[in-house]
Amino acid sequence: MNSRWVRWWPAAAAVLVLAGGSSVAVAAASGAFSSRALAPNGECSAPSLPGVVIDVKLADMGGMMWGGYGARGTTRISLSSDTAAAGTVSFRVANTGRLVHELVVLPLAPSHTVGERPIGADNRVSEKGSLGEASNTCGQGAGAGIDAGAISWVTLHLNAGNYELVCNIPGHYAGGMFAKLRVG
Repeated sequence: MNSRWVRWWPAAAAVLVLAGGSSVAVAAASGAFSSRALAPNGECSAPSLPGVVIDVKLADMGGMMWGGYGARGTTRISLSSDTAAAGTVSFRVANTGRLVHELVVLPLAPSHTVGERPIGADNRVSEKGSLGEASNTCGQGAGAGIDAGAISWVTLHLNAGNYELVCNIPGHYAGGMFAKLRVG
């Protein structure tokens, strides 16, 4: 590591921490979960979606995966709401990071918590029981992943219960890319 990087690193880390801590509050207050704000590059937009709409942001540290690929805390999923009424739920998913991401909706057993799923040799969790996903750049449903700056969406019927929303790109779940959704 060159000395220029070492001198720059503490200031960059402070900016990242401050931006990360305040950006959620600023985003919520400024309407950053709106359809236009979700696709910052203007690449695409979602149509009007049925049911309860939950806006999801997928983020990463811009490829800087400290401590090795998939180090906890290098990636995250943010939800506009972590609760929804049972029935039709639409997820409008924006990739605000620099890496390709996806959103997979998995049921969460009452005795489990998010982030506990076993990670396989392929650095992914099992998608057995998946209810659906948003991983189609500028489109609905499953695809090859959501490109940086783009969005995807999916509409599902969810019964009352808990769900774990994950990015299952290799290493991203281990990096902290999971969130809990309570449906009642």
